[in-house]
Parts: sequence; C-alpha cells; structure tokens
Amino acid sequence: MRYPVIILLLLFMHKFSFAQTDYYSNPNKSSANPAQLKVDSLNNIAHGLFLNFPDSAHQIAANALLLSEKSNYALGKGISFLNLGSIYWSQSYYPISLFYLKSAIANLPKNEPLYLADAYRSLGRTYADLKENKQALRYLDTALHFAGKDARRLADVYCEQAYVYYGMRNYDRALMLIKISVELDKRINAERDLAVLYGHLGSVYLHKAEYSTALIYEDTAYKMSIKLHNRRLHAYVYVDDAVINNKTGNYGKAAEYARKAIALADSIGVMDAETRAYDALVNSFELSNQLKTALNYQRKFDMVKDSLNTVNRLKTITLIQNYYDLNAKMKEVALMHTKDKINKAKIQSQHEIIITLVLSIFVLSVILFATYYFYKQKTMLSNKFQQQHIALLDQKQLIEEQTENLQAVNNLKDKLLAVIGHDLRTPVANLSNIVAMFEAGYLSADEVKALMKEINPIVKGAELTLLNLVEWAGSQIRGRHLQISNVDLFLLGVEMDQTFAHALQLKHIDFTNKAYPGQRVLADENHLKVILRNLISNAIKFTAEQGAIILRTEVENGQLMVSVEDSGKGMSPDEIDKLFYLNTHFSHSGTSGEKGTGIGLILCKELVELNGGKLSVKSTVGKGSVFYFNLPLAKAYA
Repeated sequence: MRYPVIILLLLFMHKFSFAQTDYYSNPNKSSANPAQLKVDSLNNIAHGLFLNFPDSAHQIAANALLLSEKSNYALGKGISFLNLGSIYWSQSYYPISLFYLKSAIANLPKNEPLYLADAYRSLGRTYADLKENKQALRYLDTALHFAGKDARRLADVYCEQAYVYYGMRNYDRALMLIKISVELDKRINAERDLAVLYGHLGSVYLHKAEYSTALIYEDTAYKMSIKLHNRRLHAYVYVDDAVINNKTGNYGKAAEYARKAIALADSIGVMDAETRAYDALVNSFELSNQLKTALNYQRKFDMVKDSLNTVNRLKTITLIQNYYDLNAKMKEVALMHTKDKINKAKIQSQHEIIITLVLSIFVLSVILFATYYFYKQKTMLSNKFQQQHIALLDQKQLIEEQTENLQAVNNLKDKLLAVIGHDLRTPVANLSNIVAMFEAGYLSADEVKALMKEINPIVKGAELTLLNLVEWAGSQIRGRHLQISNVDLFLLGVEMDQTFAHALQLKHIDFTNKAYPGQRVLADENHLKVILRNLISNAIKFTAEQGAIILRTEVENGQLMVSVEDSGKGMSPDEIDKLFYLNTHFSHSGTSGEKGTGIGLILCKELVELNGGKLSVKSTVGKGSVFYFNLPLAKAYA
C-alpha cells in the first residue's frame, strides 16, 4: 500500500512544483496505445523529479524502461535510457551515466532529432564533469546539429558549452555563449534557466576579477532564486559572494556569507556548495591572520565531510546494486523476446516442412528440390558448428590467460596478507598479554601505564597500517575519485604536529613546520593528509632520539615542492630501488622497534601521482632521508 501512496505524492509534487509542458511526450498521442502513453507519463515524471528526488526518479525511469522493452516502444526506451543517464549524472556516478546515455543514442529513432539533441547534450555535460573537454565539445557540437532551430534546446546546449569553456578558463568564450543562452531563454520566458545563467555570469566575472560586475549578476541571481524557491542556486550565490568579499578584503562580510552558505547547503544536501563555503570561511580567517579560528573551522568541516563520505559510500553501493538489478531485469525481458521469436520460428519451420512433404508426394521435382534444400542447410549448419568450435577454442585460450593473471594477482594478495598479518600480530599480542597479566593481578596500574607508553609507537604504527590498508583496498575496489580544493600546506603541517605530538615527545624529536603560511595548492585535501601522515610517521620511526624532522615548501616553475626531511638512519641505493613496488616489498624495524608493511609509501606514490605530482626520495645511510613531491599551485599563488 505504501508504494502507490508515494507515487501519488510524487505525481502531485510533479504537477505543482514542476508545472510546464511535458518534456517527453508522444508526438502522435492519438495513435499511441495505452502502454506507450504510460511510458511517456512515467518519463515526464522522472525528468521533473530527478534533480530533487533522484532515488524516486530512478525507480520511475526503470519502470518506464522495462515497460518500453515489453511493449517494443523504441522512443520510450531511448527516453528511459536518457532519464537514467541524467539521474546517475545528478548523483555524480559518471561511468554508469555514460553507459545509459550512449544506450539512449543507440535506441532513439533517427527521426527524433530533438531527443537526440538532449542525449548528445547530456553526454557532453557528463564528459565536461569528467574534465574530458575535447570529448565534451564534440558531443555538444552534435547536439547543436540536432537541436536545429528549437530555442530551448539551443539555449541548453550553449549553456553546457559555456560550462566547458569556463572549466578551460576561456572566460571570454564562456561569457559569449552564456549571453546567447540568456537571449534565447528570455525569448521563451524560461525563468528557471535564466536564474541559473545569471549565477553563471557572476561566477565567470568573479574569475575574471571583475568583482563589481560579478556582484551585479550575483544579486540578480539571488533575487530570482528567492522568487523561484531555488535554494540550490541561493546557496551557490552565497558562496560566490563570500569569495568576492575575500578578494576585495571584506573578510568579516565574507565570513558572514560563507556561514549562510554552509547552513543552506547543509539543509538541502549540496556537498559541493558546502565544501566551497567552508573553504571560503577558512580562507577569510587565514587572510585576516586568525589561524587558530581557521584551523578550528577546518577541523569542523573535516568531521562533517567524514560523515558525508560514509553516507556517499553507502549511496554508491545502492546505485551500483540498482544498476545491476535493472540490467538483470532487462536481460530477462530480452530473453523472453528471444524465446518467443525462437518458438515462432520453430512453428514456421514445421509448417514449411509439412507443406514440403505434402507437395513432394505429387511432384518429384519438388522432392529433389527439397533434398537439395536440406543438403544446403546441413552444409551451412556444419560451417556454423565449425565456426563455433573455433570461437570456443579462442575463448579457452582467453580463459587460460585470465587464469594465469588471476593466479599472479592472488599470489600478490597472499603475500600482502602474510606481511600484514605478521606486522599486526605483535602489537595485538602485546596488548592481549598486558590485559591478561593486569586482570590476573601480575601488573599494577603504574606498570601497565609504563608498558602502554612503551608499546604506544608500535600500536600507532599498526593503526597507520590498518588505515593505509583500508585506503589502498578501497582504491582497488572502487577506483580513485579526486575532490580538488585549495589546500594550505602550513595548516596541514600544524595539524600533523598536533597529531604526532605524543610520538615526537616519546623520542624527543624536534618537528619544524617551515611550510609557507597561506600558500595554497590545487589537490585533494584528504589525499594530502594521508601522504603527510605516512611520510612523517616513517620519519619518526627511523629517526633516533634527539633527532629532527622538517616540513618544507618551495616554489619551483609554478609548482609547490613539498618535502619531509629527517635525520634518521637513511637507506642504501638498493633499498631505494625497491621502495615503491609492492612485489619487491621489504620493511625495516624503526629505532624503537616500530613495525610497518611498506604499503604506506606505495599508497603515497599512488596519491601523489593521482594529484598530478611525483614522489621522490634522497637518502644517505646514517645521514637521514628526504621524501619530496610537487603539486600545482593555486592560480592566486602561482
């Protein structure tokens, strides 16, 4: 009973919140059958809901796709694929989005150019979000061709082209295309699209450093967002206002706008706007030299982001499961169609044979012809079996090659698990022994406290090993996804100093943060934290008491060179050659007996390269090591 009620509620909200001409409607409704009309209705509802209620829209679009497949409705099937591609795009699951959008193009009839324009435009938009700008522009040009003279389609395509050029920092080209799109939307009175375009204009003028012009357009977008109840646009306007005020030195006003943006973005679940708002807020306090406040807000955002990342991981699992469930249902429908065709073919073949046999009684020539016909069929079948045999041999060879590859991967996995099991067994066993002895009364509280201090570095090392294993294993399962932002290395150095304060104190090591304050790089902040945690942890591990560790930053050719230097025991050239390869794994004990798996440096190397840099090392036995990597500077600091 609950599902029909939810559908009725969504229908009501669709009619009153997205009142407009049906986006996907049958061009010839008078001749459409009830199944096709239902598919059109479901597709219109899904299109109207996907930005605000993607999960409900996915269920509706999936039902439309299955109904289209059952009723052999090609246009409905293509539009259903298009809706599903747009839904996965809105949830930032771009590979699956590309699959459905390309399926839409393959299934849409060639005599429906406007729907093809929508599909190619959506493909261009998705490639733009993947930063594959050449592909994006190629698909958007195709969308323009199919759009013809349709003002709304043309406006949408020009808007997406502007987004691509904006990402390429070709702001003049982006401005020209946005203004064309504005004129087209004014002609058809598309207020919702106009409001978004004015927001785009404000963002472009912001990046062109024309702040007064940017404020004018942002103010217009703000007023229209209030009128149209577009809270998503409202949040982005607050973010841009905060950035503009930071640029013009109004740090207090910038912080006020940033707080408003955080509250609004959090209430509607727009993570990108919330991230940019926190970044602007931290930047306001950094620029006004309130570093402690900036660090507090950065920590607060990290907590919010960690909880959201957990929700997003669960959401990703659900999306993938929905993708496989829908494909399984589609295969079931296709299999039913195939069986139906086979049965019809069998019946037809039997009729033909019966007719042939009856005629063969009367006409000898027909018998001879039938004999020749069956002989020919037999020859063709034999050839077919021979081709199938060759194909099976090829598949067998491919399976054997895959088996060898899987065996190699399995051996590597076994080695990794053996290393991890060995390195984690000692700290866990030590803790277990201490607890058992304490419960048995062999140890006093003071003795337990002293022992805990001694094994604390070993436990910390085991904890870092587990974190690295989780990060590395996650990357192998779902791939790496960058969340680029402007990151201050000095603030990260402050955080690392606090994180490793106890470990540094135990070994009386002096940690010096020589990173330049306020100097920002374009990178994924979580990745940088993982990199610095591993490098500084290794430096502490291999540095003797009274040693020193230094975090430095230097600008070289528009790049920021980040280094972690220690006065530890160093490495030989042979050890350096094996350092970054999992299949040549080795690991020494630290100066206080600390253990490690070696996976931390391999993880660091992957993350640095993923962020556009390269991790290197210089080391001399007995004199210490320097691990260093480069990152692209943010434009304002380049």
